[in-house]
Amino acid sequence: MLASTSELLNTALRNGYAIGAFNVYNLEGVKAVIKAAEALHSPAILQLHPSALLYGKSPLVALCLQAARTSFVPIAVHLDHGTSEKDIHIGLAAGIKSIMADGSPLPYEQNLIFSREMTKLAHANGAVVEAEIGRISGREEGLTIDEKAARMTDPVAAVEFIKETKVDFLAVTIGNVHGKYFSEPKLDFPRLEKIRAAVSVPLVMHGASGLPESMIHQCIEFGVSKFNVNTEIREAYMDVLKSSISEAHPDLLEIMEKAIDAMRWVISDKLQLFGSVGKSYLHHSVETDELTAKSTRNKQTSRNQSSFDQRLKPVYSEALSLVLK
Repeated sequence: MLASTSELLNTALRNGYAIGAFNVYNLEGVKAVIKAAEALHSPAILQLHPSALLYGKSPLVALCLQAARTSFVPIAVHLDHGTSEKDIHIGLAAGIKSIMADGSPLPYEQNLIFSREMTKLAHANGAVVEAEIGRISGREEGLTIDEKAARMTDPVAAVEFIKETKVDFLAVTIGNVHGKYFSEPKLDFPRLEKIRAAVSVPLVMHGASGLPESMIHQCIEFGVSKFNVNTEIREAYMDVLKSSISEAHPDLLEIMEKAIDAMRWVISDKLQLFGSVGKSYLHHSVETDELTAKSTRNKQTSRNQSSFDQRLKPVYSEALSLVLK
């Protein structure tokens, strides 16, 4: 069932686990996420980078949305790293209701302005917004500890940033990096604890690929509700393609199935690591939320509420059965 990213993350935050957001580029990636999530009765997020959006355009978004709707577990669809207004317009026009307005490459004040304007745009289109302060490095790049600290999320700035921009989720930088960790990860947990204490919105961590189990659990303990995973899934996919080249008469469909299975096992491991396995029953679909909102509005305006409830009761029963399925 198509789920709201906001509902997924806030429910996860209240219940002490996190949602896995997995970057997908094609049908195989989408099937891998859905199969893993359904097998483990776990919520999950199908995540599209702007490069994937540019490549697959609206058909790829439609694939993700339809896969989410027909899944029997809660699945949201999210635009990752929207660094330009054009990216965000394309995502919203294609029907995505969850976007990352990524102004992190900009100086703080410009990031604030960009995130505020993109949040206004997204909210006007019924979408929720993730933003980021600090900047996550793509690799270690020989940075010193002082230089790394300068790129990290400032807890005081986080409060101002959320107040000014009205973003729904905040991606934090505490020593996490995109891609591979070429040495032992060093995360600033005291900083994360201060951020969690200072803000109420769900926190997001990019660069979850390669983080050890103990660090993941500690991040969840300090309120991280969404982990992004890309590198390990891409590697699983590419390893299957590389190994298939040496086959005498490779069959394309067999290769695609092998790729789905390889990615699925990586995703399954992450879902277990994030603690979301078996938690699908806690979540609501977008359709159920819309029914609830419609009911609330009618309660405020209708004097004949008992009659209205009787007419809507069969619809609620069907929606509830889908949530508990």
